[in-house]
Amino acid sequence: MATELTVEMTLKEKIAIDILDLARSTLLVNFRFLSAAIAKLPLECYEGSIATDGVKIYYDPDYVITLYKISKEHATRAYLHIIPHCLFMHPFSHTERQLWNLACDIAAETIIDELNLPCTDIPAAKERKTVAQSINKKTKFLTAEKIYAYLRSEKLSRQTLQSWEKLFTIDEHSQWQTVEDASAGGGTPQDDDNERSDGVEQSDGHKQDDASNRRNLQKSTDETSAHSSGNTSPDDSNGEWDPGSIQSLAILVAKREWKEISERLVTDLETFSRQWGTKAGSMIMSLKEANRKKYDYANFLQRFAVLSEEKKINNDEFDYVFYTLGLNLYGNMPLVEPLEYRDVKRIKEFVIAIDTSGSVAGSKVRAFIRRTYDILKSQEGYHSKVNIHIIQCDATIQMDTKITSVDELERVFADIKLSGFGGTDFRPVFNYVDKQIASGELKHLNGLIYFTDGWGGAFP
Repeated sequence: MATELTVEMTLKEKIAIDILDLARSTLLVNFRFLSAAIAKLPLECYEGSIATDGVKIYYDPDYVITLYKISKEHATRAYLHIIPHCLFMHPFSHTERQLWNLACDIAAETIIDELNLPCTDIPAAKERKTVAQSINKKTKFLTAEKIYAYLRSEKLSRQTLQSWEKLFTIDEHSQWQTVEDASAGGGTPQDDDNERSDGVEQSDGHKQDDASNRRNLQKSTDETSAHSSGNTSPDDSNGEWDPGSIQSLAILVAKREWKEISERLVTDLETFSRQWGTKAGSMIMSLKEANRKKYDYANFLQRFAVLSEEKKINNDEFDYVFYTLGLNLYGNMPLVEPLEYRDVKRIKEFVIAIDTSGSVAGSKVRAFIRRTYDILKSQEGYHSKVNIHIIQCDATIQMDTKITSVDELERVFADIKLSGFGGTDFRPVFNYVDKQIASGELKHLNGLIYFTDGWGGAFP
């Protein structure tokens, strides 16, 4: 009886592999620009449905065969659904699991629908597009990060979320193991559209038994050996797993390799595969977002600071040994006293230009102003006497607010009113600053920051 069961499972696995190989071949023929991504993931059998951790594709033979019985397009789409997850680094992100899972599935399915090929066409496409369009009205771009921010801000009902999960969910995300957890035992919340929480929740649609999954994923290996190699999920150790384990290192390597593939794919879509550019607009934009380098604004602003002397006791260079020795030997006569000045790097003369054209969202501008103020108001951030110009400009200079002291800085940033909201021309700001330098108003300009969305008119 045991032999018969083994033969049956082997036959199912062979059939499932044939189905997945057919799906992969179909995708390679139709999406040649995705060949490196499609060919990267080897297959491994497990019990569940279909999933990936960025290293392999894990498949349940029964699930794959069931999909193929419905239609071969279902099996092909399930295979393709996994590729955007890896290209956009979805498995390597740490955030609130339920909403992040749904956001990633919506992003992946929207891109597949955008490619619009018969080999991946399955029912409910119209309903999915309706949901995507409703989200797109609020987010402008359908990246997983922006969809996630939308889901958090809208506070949608549980019933709505469950209906969307049913509509967009194809694969399991149980194998997603965060690189941040591997290296630090937890994630770091990110601001704005990439805001994430430290908590890890499981969606009702993605319940899992991690111990069972691990046994199935490693069924050909002794369980004790598998555990010692560190091949566990974050939940097996309360979110903390060995960053030096084989599995963790494999995921770190996979993340770097997927980043390289996605960067090459952007270049390919913009050059050799330009014919796909009009059909893969969301894909290109999501790839650029996934590969966009993020900078700390506070550190960036400090690059414009200059070195100067400040009248203040320098405790860093004060020698307590000679000070206390003098007090012990001569009473109230220290051998050395602390320096009454110190060298500091601070922002003294600066220009902040703000694009107030109609295409710039007022909330974004105010958030930028608030962030800039929070950095500058620090005593380590600016001189008591400063020369900071806040210039508002659309097609012309609308307002130039000059700040000369700490007190003015706080008052101006608290009561600043935006003006303009017309067309866009970037030239007036630079012409105006050149005139201020020539007149002597800006004698030692440390730098200029221009906050803009980049959408300007075409000028000769």
